[in-house]
Amino acid sequence: MTTLFAQPYDISATGFYFDSAEDYAQKAAKNFNPYGSLVEEYELQFIDGESIDSNLFHALDVGQCNFPAYLEACDTWDEHQKQKVILAVGECGYTFILGTDDPDNLDVDIYQVESLKELAEQFVDEGLFGEIPASIQSYLDYDAIARDLGMDYTETLIVGERLVYRCG
Repeated sequence: MTTLFAQPYDISATGFYFDSAEDYAQKAAKNFNPYGSLVEEYELQFIDGESIDSNLFHALDVGQCNFPAYLEACDTWDEHQKQKVILAVGECGYTFILGTDDPDNLDVDIYQVESLKELAEQFVDEGLFGEIPASIQSYLDYDAIARDLGMDYTETLIVGERLVYRCG
């Protein structure tokens, strides 16, 4: 479960914790400042939940208008979809509208490898460079291939997991 905090922009008012759109609506409807005015504007803060959901929260710049879709995404998206959105928005400059856009439609390739060299080895094994006999593979310069891959691919770390990605 993901817990958020609604911090009022009104410095005389008190904020509240919530974990669903309904919970937010109930608490916001009863949140008045000391002068009797209803508090309407909040800065939302990530408080508790999965680390990847925290990264997603910050990448998507979650606010009052999109937090219900964010909470739904936390519950329904798998880790790969969350990684895709974090990389697409945070690293590749994509625009992503929660509740409208689909993370599976983003043109981001993610490989769960430790380094570009490991990706180079994987590409050779998969035949991306054509059929290379096993007797010749030991003579390949995987470091050079990794440097070439570095023109299009980037290494990153998301929630302690090393990934290599490419934006399309």
